[in-house]
Amino acid sequence: MPIRRHALALAAGLLAGAAVGLPAGAEPARDAQAQANERLVRQAFDQWSRGNGTIFDLLHEQARWTIAGASPVSGVFHSRRELLDVSVAPISAKLAKPIVPLVRHIHADDDTVIVFWDGRATAKDGSAYDNSYAWRMQMRDGKIVDVLAFLDTWRLVELLKPQ
Repeated sequence: MPIRRHALALAAGLLAGAAVGLPAGAEPARDAQAQANERLVRQAFDQWSRGNGTIFDLLHEQARWTIAGASPVSGVFHSRRELLDVSVAPISAKLAKPIVPLVRHIHADDDTVIVFWDGRATAKDGSAYDNSYAWRMQMRDGKIVDVLAFLDTWRLVELLKPQ
């Protein structure tokens, strides 16, 4: 599907942009904070994939979350509660079971963690809901305080259509 390939290319570009200017095969120096942030996010995704919580458990109560694109749940949310009520709840209401994440890549630099992941679920109508995501998360004191989320919003619109 062309839109999915476009989303994947965009996400790959975001991830690759963090390493611009490095010699081939070189790894940037990673400080302890970046490693700790990556570990927290990786653990949250691992737990989520096992059905024990979600990445939203790491959100600061006053986190800002931006969903790029044009979907019924795209926009800027200014708190954890607003995101969960206005965006996550309508998506969850359409699913027979929660989204199961599969992390494809995590990159951390200082207070920023970028995660490229795929999500799979089954909608209540029996159709598959598969999407790819690229999230840039800013961390502070072990909590996510700011997120820019890219995903295939066309797929999301299809899921959210009234039946």
